[in-house]
Amino acid sequence: MVSENLIGFISSSQALCPCALIEALEMRHPSPSPLTLLPGKFGLLSWSGGSYNQKGRSSTAPIFRCEKKMELKKSLKLELLGFLLLNVFVLSMARKTIPSIDFVLKETEYMRLCSSKKILTVNGSFPGPTLHVRRGDRLIVNVHNQGKYNVTIHWYLSLSLSEKSIDHVRFRILDLHGVRQPRNPWSDGPNYVTQCPIKPGASFSYEIIFSTEEASWFKGDVMEIIQTALANGGEPNASDAFTINGQPGDLYNCSKPGTFNILVNYGKRYLLRVINSVMNEEMFFAIAQHNFTVVGMDGAYIKPIETDYIMITPGQTMDILLTANQSPSHYYMAGRAYAGAVYDNTTTTAIVKYIGNYTAPSTPSFPSSLPNFTDINAVTNFTNRIRALASKDYPVEVPQKVDTRLYITISLGTIPCVNNSCDGPNGGKLAASLNNMSFVEPAVDLLQAYYRKIRGIYQTNFPSVPTDFFNFTSDNLPDNVFTPLKATRVKVLKFNSSVEIVFQGTSIGAENHPMHLHGTSFYHVGSGFGNFDNKTDPKGYNLVDPPEINTVGVPTNGWAAIRFRAKNPGVWFMHCHLERHTSWGMDTAFIVKNGATRLTSIRRPPRYLNPC
Repeated sequence: MVSENLIGFISSSQALCPCALIEALEMRHPSPSPLTLLPGKFGLLSWSGGSYNQKGRSSTAPIFRCEKKMELKKSLKLELLGFLLLNVFVLSMARKTIPSIDFVLKETEYMRLCSSKKILTVNGSFPGPTLHVRRGDRLIVNVHNQGKYNVTIHWYLSLSLSEKSIDHVRFRILDLHGVRQPRNPWSDGPNYVTQCPIKPGASFSYEIIFSTEEASWFKGDVMEIIQTALANGGEPNASDAFTINGQPGDLYNCSKPGTFNILVNYGKRYLLRVINSVMNEEMFFAIAQHNFTVVGMDGAYIKPIETDYIMITPGQTMDILLTANQSPSHYYMAGRAYAGAVYDNTTTTAIVKYIGNYTAPSTPSFPSSLPNFTDINAVTNFTNRIRALASKDYPVEVPQKVDTRLYITISLGTIPCVNNSCDGPNGGKLAASLNNMSFVEPAVDLLQAYYRKIRGIYQTNFPSVPTDFFNFTSDNLPDNVFTPLKATRVKVLKFNSSVEIVFQGTSIGAENHPMHLHGTSFYHVGSGFGNFDNKTDPKGYNLVDPPEINTVGVPTNGWAAIRFRAKNPGVWFMHCHLERHTSWGMDTAFIVKNGATRLTSIRRPPRYLNPC
C-alpha cells in the first residue's frame, strides 16, 4: 500500500512564508534508476505565504492536484498532489479545456510562534484548494481580491519527465518559473511588467497554458515591513522563523505540537519534491543519518547526485529520492539559511518517523551534515556537481554559437537622501542594480506598453556591458560606483536568437544572488570566483551536459554564465529572487520580438486587463 506524506520549510522574520515544499512518494518499483522510480502513489507537501513590492503587490497561492493515467509498460499508476504557496502547483496531462475556477483571496487568522495574525489565503484555506488538470489543458483561474493590498499571482512549475516505460509527465507550478506560457505573457504575473495589479475589490482571469513542462513566517504584517523598509531606505527585518509545510518545528516557541511528521516504512523509497519559497534566504536542507539522491531540478532531470545535504535558492525546485534504510527511530529533517547580508539564523525542523515497534527517542537525531550558515564551500561543492541528464530521450540543446552577449554586474548601492536622513549606509537609501541600472516600476505595465506601442513608459537601451569597468570584486572601490541610475530600461531580443549572459557579482553589497528569468529555461554553462575573464573562462564552459534551469545562483564575488534561445515572444521579467533585492531594483526585462508566423508571435491580450 502506498502512503502519502507531506513536507515543507519556511524562512523570514516577521511573517510566515514557506521556505521549502517537500513531496514524499513511496516507491513500489524496484529499480534505483531516477527514470524508473516514478510509478506508485505519492503525496505532496505544502506551505503558504506571500511577497510584496514597493507598489503594493502581494502573492498567494493554492494547491493543485493532478493525475494522469496512461498505459505504462508495467501498468503502473502515478498520482501526484501538488501544493503552492504564494503560487500554484499543478500536475498535468492530455489536452482539454476545463471549466473556469474561482480563487477568492481573503485574510484568514492563523496562530504561529505563540501569537496569531491574519494571512492572505485562497478560498479561506491554508494550504489552498485542490484542482485536477491534464497536460495540454488551458486553465482559467478567476482571481477575486478581497484582501487589503494590491495583488498578482505568479505561477511556478516543477516538471519531472518520464522514460518511455513510464510515459508520465508531472507538473507543479510556482511563479511561471517553469510554466513557460508559450506566446502568452499576459498571465505571467509580475507586477507592472506583464500586468497591473489586482486592486482590493477587483478581479482578474489568468489563462494558464500547460505545454511540455520552505517558506518564512513573520509575526508582523509583511506588507508593512516591506513598505517601511522601502520608505526608510534600510534593510527589512529578518523573518522570525522558517517552516516546513507551514510549521516551524520543535526548535521554536509554541511550535512543537504542530511539528510536521512524515511516516515511512523501512526499506521503502520516497520521492521528496522540495521547493524553496523563502522570501530572502537560500537554504540548506538535510535529514539526520540519511543520504539521498537528487534526480531533478527546476522541472528537468539531472544526473543523479548522491549527497547528505542540498543548497536550494528561492524559487528553485528539486526532486530527491530518499530510501528509508536506517534503524527504525525518529530523525529530524532540518533547514537553515545560507548567510546573506541580513538573514534569519534560526533552524526549522520536521520529523521522519519510521513505522514499527520500537522505543522512540526522547529527542530525534539532528542532521550533522547540515552545513553552517556561512559554509561557502558547501554551497560550491553541491552546485558544481549539478549536470543535465543529457540522454537520447532528454537531449541538451545548449546554443553552441551566440548572437547576443550580455555582461551584467550585480550591485547593492545607495541613493543619497537629504541630510543623510535614511536608514541605509551613510544615511542613504538602499538601491540594487544590474549594470548600474536600478529598475523603476512604470506607470503602465511593460507588456501593455509594448503591445499597444505606448510611448514614454520604458527605454530599450539596457546596457549590454557595465556602464563603468573597475575591479568588481576588490575591497577598495571608487566612490562613483556606489550610486546607480534609476531607470526603466529593457533589452530587446530577436526571435530565436541565441543569448549568453554572464552575471558578475561585485563587492558592492557582496552576496550570493539567485537570478531568475521568466518565460524560458536556460543552460548554466559555467561559474567561478573573482572577475570573469572573457578570454580564458569561456574555455572552461560546460557545453556538453549543463543543467537546464530557470534560477541560477551567482556566487558571492564571483560570476555565472548562462545560455538560452529566445523563442518565446513577449515581455519577460528577469530579477534576483531575493525579495528585498527585487524591491530595490535588481531587475530588468527582455522583450522577445515576434517571429515570422502567427504561431511564433505573441497572442492577443485578454478582453479585460486591470487598470494601473
